Amino acid sequence: MGGAVRLAYEGAVATITNDHPDKHNAFDDDMDRQLFEALAEIKAKPEVRSVIWRGEGKSFSSGRDVAAIGTNRTELTHHQLMQRGHAGIQQVLELDVPIIVACKGWTIGGSFQRALLCDLRVAAEGARFMLPEVTHGVIPDTGGVARLFQMCGHGVASDMVLTGRVLPADEALAHGVVSRVVPADDLDDTVREMAEKIAAAPPLAVKLARRVIGHLATPDVLTSMQEELLAQTVLTTSHDFAEFKAARDEGRDPDYKRG
Repeated sequence: MGGAVRLAYEGAVATITNDHPDKHNAFDDDMDRQLFEALAEIKAKPEVRSVIWRGEGKSFSSGRDVAAIGTNRTELTHHQLMQRGHAGIQQVLELDVPIIVACKGWTIGGSFQRALLCDLRVAAEGARFMLPEVTHGVIPDTGGVARLFQMCGHGVASDMVLTGRVLPADEALAHGVVSRVVPADDLDDTVREMAEKIAAAPPLAVKLARRVIGHLATPDVLTSMQEELLAQTVLTTSHDFAEFKAARDEGRDPDYKRG
C-alpha cells in the first residue's frame, strides 16, 4: 500500500504531513500529486499565515524508492515528468506565507532538495541529510542544489552531490542548512511555536519580508532548475545510465564508458 500526503489546518497554520512511515516517507508519483495539490490549496487560502511540513514516523522523507529511479509508468516523457515536477514544487516559491520543515531521521534526495526550497528548516538531534543521486546515475534535479550552494558554498555542495556523503544535523546547523537543532521530542512543539509566532505577525509584513529574501535567492534557483532539466534529460538517454540500470538488475558491477 502506498503512502499519502495529508493536509490539516489549525487556526492560521496549515500542516502538511508525509505519511508513509513504513518506508521512511519515501515519495511515489501519487504522493507527489497529493503534495502539489496541497500546495495549490494552501495558495488559494488567504487565511493561512504559515505552514509546517513534517513526517510521520522516524524520518521526514527518504526521497524516492531507488528501484523507481529511471522508471516511467506514464505516457509522459521523462522531460515532461520533470517539467510537471518543477511546476508543482515551484508553488513553494509562489506562496505568500513561509514553510517551516521539521527534519528528523533521514531527509534524502529530492525530499531534501524540496526542503531546501522552503523558508526554514529545524532539525531534530540525530537528523541526517543526503544527496545520493549521482551514485544512482542521475543528478539532483529539483532546484535544491542552488540553495545548498548559496548556504554552504562550492566545496560542501560539491562534496554532498559528487560523493553522496551524509551531512549530520550539527554540521547542517554550522553550514546554515538548518536554523536550529532541538531534541527529537521537542521538534514538533518547536516548529509549531515558530509557525504560530509567524502567523501572529502582520501578514503583509511577513509577505513582503519573504519577498525581499526570495528576490535574493530565487533567480539562481530557477536558472539551476532549467540546467537540471536539460542535464537530466541527457543523462537518462545515455549509455552510462542504461549500464547502471542493467548492472543493478543483473546484480553486477557496472562498466561505464563515459557517455
